[in-house]
Amino acid sequence: MLDSLGTLQRTHYCGKLRAGDADKDVVLMGWVHRRRDLGTLLFIDLRDRSGLAQIVFNKEQHAAAHARAEELRAEFVVAVIGRVVKRQKPNPELASGEVEIIASELRILNTAKTPPFVVEDEVAATEETRLRYRYLDLRRPGPARNLALRHRIFLEIRRAMDEMGFYEVETPVLTRSTPEGARDYLVPSRVHPGQFYALPQSPQIFKQILMISGLDRYFQIVKCFRDEDLRADRQPEFTQLDLEISFPTQDTVFGVIERVMERACAAAGVAAKGPFRRMEYREAIRRYGSDKPDLRFGCELADLTRYFAQTTFRVFEEDGAGGWTAVHHRDPHRFTRSAGESPGATKTI
Repeated sequence: MLDSLGTLQRTHYCGKLRAGDADKDVVLMGWVHRRRDLGTLLFIDLRDRSGLAQIVFNKEQHAAAHARAEELRAEFVVAVIGRVVKRQKPNPELASGEVEIIASELRILNTAKTPPFVVEDEVAATEETRLRYRYLDLRRPGPARNLALRHRIFLEIRRAMDEMGFYEVETPVLTRSTPEGARDYLVPSRVHPGQFYALPQSPQIFKQILMISGLDRYFQIVKCFRDEDLRADRQPEFTQLDLEISFPTQDTVFGVIERVMERACAAAGVAAKGPFRRMEYREAIRRYGSDKPDLRFGCELADLTRYFAQTTFRVFEEDGAGGWTAVHHRDPHRFTRSAGESPGATKTI
């Protein structure tokens, strides 16, 4: 319970307690999630990142702890000392629902103001409010699970890359500007007035240096920065798996990515077995009008040029020689130019 300095030390996580822990003395620390006062008995649900545990304060058995518990409100930070017992009526909705803790001592580590929204999965608060109180939003089960999932996926990617002989190398964030596909974010230099660092759009130069140096296989889960307008699949700051291989073939690269995807998907509970389906760029543009088609729906382009060959409708009369194909999904009035324009060019009628 107490370490060598006499400091109270946590022994268990709330959500990890099970029936096998019955009759153990424990110290739990966390946030007050919910409070129910029934007079002689006072219940709180104590929350940490692992889940909830029910704490029982019995006025007849531990009057001082019960009196202290009457001060508790939502999001107070507390330490509870007590004994684990089996519950008469287990709660199947909780991972720790087979047990509860009979508290013998309560320490309030910090009080809290009334939160602007309830820390639960379903909240009515606006996104602006949740972002303003981000530390509260991340206490909710959903966002916390997402961060845990991200950790597991990244950990599995690192394991897979290590098994395939890749070295993880961290590259500089403050660098010189290089010509790439978007504008750079610039950072003014204090020691060199009038000069700027650039934030990297990708570690392109550095990983090429590593290959020239003979490192052979490099990877990095890295932040990239691109000063460009927001799009459906783009944002100014994002994280990517970046890698480089010396003396590769096309199949080498495909094999590495397929293995990484298998392992990353498995960490997320999704079965993905390689080798994955491959499609040449020319075929993808011809059939779907995109180099990253969504193959789940089977909606391919259809050449309708011959059906409009004699039309007097001005849109098709002007462009009929180039050919038009219909996009079968989402918008029935949208047509894609199959020749004379860039692939995937569309017109709405």
